[in-house]
Amino acid sequence: MISKPKICFFFCLLLFSGCQQTQDVRVIKLGHGLGVAHPVHEAMLYMAELLEQKSEGKMRLKIYPNQQLGSERELVELLQIGSLGMTKVSSAVVESFAPKLQILSLPYLFRDDAHRQKVLSSDIGKQLLLDGEDFWFRGLTYYDAGNRSFYTKNKPIASPEDLKGLKIRVMESNMATNMVRSFGGSPTPVSYGELYTALQQGIVDGAENNPPSLYTSRHYEVCKYYAINEHLAIPDMIIISTKVWKILSDQEKEWLQDAADESAIYQYKIWKESVEFSLSEMEKAGVEISYPDQEGFREAVEGMYDAIRTSQPEMYEIVRKIQQTQ
Repeated sequence: MISKPKICFFFCLLLFSGCQQTQDVRVIKLGHGLGVAHPVHEAMLYMAELLEQKSEGKMRLKIYPNQQLGSERELVELLQIGSLGMTKVSSAVVESFAPKLQILSLPYLFRDDAHRQKVLSSDIGKQLLLDGEDFWFRGLTYYDAGNRSFYTKNKPIASPEDLKGLKIRVMESNMATNMVRSFGGSPTPVSYGELYTALQQGIVDGAENNPPSLYTSRHYEVCKYYAINEHLAIPDMIIISTKVWKILSDQEKEWLQDAADESAIYQYKIWKESVEFSLSEMEKAGVEISYPDQEGFREAVEGMYDAIRTSQPEMYEIVRKIQQTQ
């Protein structure tokens, strides 16, 4: 049952459009769940600057960080009804809305960072950006979210066996849930905004994420073990409500798309810098950073690929094309 305050909150949001036209200026609301110190937020600020420059002040983004407007899933739902114009979301979160996007949540899908970038910029990546159009959202571009690895409170992780019996926070993603189970852990969905407290209180024993997110969230204050096994390389996506996209003129669409594309180039640059800085700062704070052999982790998730090949041959064909991309 939904509480009255929450009903009132969403009702109030429904009173406002995700895209407003005031005094010849089109303002698009963009909400996301990350903190203002995160490099992804910095890239979105840069996108807003570019959009205002390109449109000569005719278009603006109004950015709401820190889950001000809700969790990632709630933001997607608001975007679908047009109450929110744009959001940054992990592709893992939207896989429950647009099923083909779950491909990007397969563990060890990409050989390395260069392979991932090549796939996402190819026709495969471009088509996946548009896979949500039947579900009222459209991808504009990908942001780099790096490689995700495990961080834990009480012991380091050197192999999948070390995860047995541990409650590991996962995103609202079937793929992430199945992956942690394949490793022997107990997947536990927790909102990103509530994770620090969940770690403190022992609701979960650990989580998995990239270095900048671990650092800017300050989860390293609770979890002193970071095992960089790089099991996932799930990109972030900048998505827009199709209800908003359809009311934009061709010129406005061009301005917005160009600003998004250029901000992605900038984001990839500052992401690499942020990864190096985050790891250095966490080491100074006493975090034990290790690099376990990936082979055992890779073998543990082979069954996930077998399941897709058997039950979803059309999707497996896309996986095969990704693996063959050189």
